[in-house]
Amino acid sequence: MKIAMVGSGYVGLVSGACFADFGHEVVCIDEDAAKIERLREGIMPIFEPGLAELVATNVRGGRLSFSTTLAESIEGAQAIFIAVGTPSRRGDGHADLSYVYAVAQEIADALTSPAVVVTKSTVPVGTGDEVERIIRDSGTPIQFAVVSNPEFLREGAAIPDFKRPDRIVIGAEDDWARGVMTEVYRPLFLNKAPLLFTSRRSSELIKYAANAFLATKITFINEMADLCEKVGSDVQDVARGIGLDNRIGSKFLHAGPGYGGSCFPKDTLALLKTAEDYGSPVRLVEAVVRVNESRKRAMGRKVIEALTESAAGEARGRKVALLGLTFKPNTDDMRDAPSLAIVQTLIDGGAEVVAYDPEGMDLAAAMMPQVHMAKSAYEAVTGADAMVLVTEWDAFRGLDLERVGQLMRQRVLVDLRNVYDPSEARAAGFHYSSVGRS
Repeated sequence: MKIAMVGSGYVGLVSGACFADFGHEVVCIDEDAAKIERLREGIMPIFEPGLAELVATNVRGGRLSFSTTLAESIEGAQAIFIAVGTPSRRGDGHADLSYVYAVAQEIADALTSPAVVVTKSTVPVGTGDEVERIIRDSGTPIQFAVVSNPEFLREGAAIPDFKRPDRIVIGAEDDWARGVMTEVYRPLFLNKAPLLFTSRRSSELIKYAANAFLATKITFINEMADLCEKVGSDVQDVARGIGLDNRIGSKFLHAGPGYGGSCFPKDTLALLKTAEDYGSPVRLVEAVVRVNESRKRAMGRKVIEALTESAAGEARGRKVALLGLTFKPNTDDMRDAPSLAIVQTLIDGGAEVVAYDPEGMDLAAAMMPQVHMAKSAYEAVTGADAMVLVTEWDAFRGLDLERVGQLMRQRVLVDLRNVYDPSEARAAGFHYSSVGRS
């Protein structure tokens, strides 16, 4: 089957490469000519484990190609995926659908054979209806259908998530579209991945509801962590204790500095806007968004408090080393990363900040011009008064704490991911502070 993927960003590129690996003929389309040229040269626009190798294998196999020309590329395609960005619209937080609708119009003008148009982008309820209207109003005589097929890819684990998904959600309104989508995902039948067919509007809402629920779990355990610190409990024990309940589950119950990234912040805001537009407010999600935003700066204040309580005495004039800048490990994504608010809080408090991240420093440098970027974790901590673990990269889990302490001016360790054992950190002479542990 020929598949056209319009948009060669995170979702489009990963999905296109995986579909090609299943044996489909896939062309990834993007209006950014420089990006397409780099992809043809094997240069990835994002960091995602295994992606460069997967792309190279399928390009060599003749199953994956890249283009800037939509009209030529969709010719003969039975499924045309829309995988362009839907960023938060400035001013009201609603998803900006201008790119989706522009692509829909291009597809309408270029259709030459029957095709299912699939919205892979995360879009509010009713977007598929508008995409269908745009194509229908173009007057095209070609048979088409519009389907919703949201993605559930975790950055850093996108390829295994695509190939071994928990479920595949397809919102389709007719049997022909369901048949085409069944053929698209037929290679996954060996893994017994469940295909959940729903209405188009239900499919669109499933994506937002899933992300809002996961964001709620993160925010809940973070608030429990604050309570644990007050009452002398251990949030990791609490998380294990409630996570063993099958009705709750253990995932997304890791206390930390708050959620960030390309999905949760954007999608929770878009869900709030949709609920407002339909006169059905979701108060719980409103609270989640508000609590998460305040938590990020609270983590910066936590570092300042640790300095104040230690021999360092205060934050002003002190050097703070941040290990990890991206919102999570195994990605270079800096969108809404907690480190952004933490850095600003520290700088507002008069501290000097140096940082190291295995993959995110190029993007971070443009967003944090006042932060010095080190070449390694050990270089970052040299002469520092405090080391702050912000992102739990594997490279930071086994640091030699004795060596770290010798390099630092003051032995203050603020562990925002609870990576280190408190007794080991204190045995190494550190004034140790973590999240949700007394």
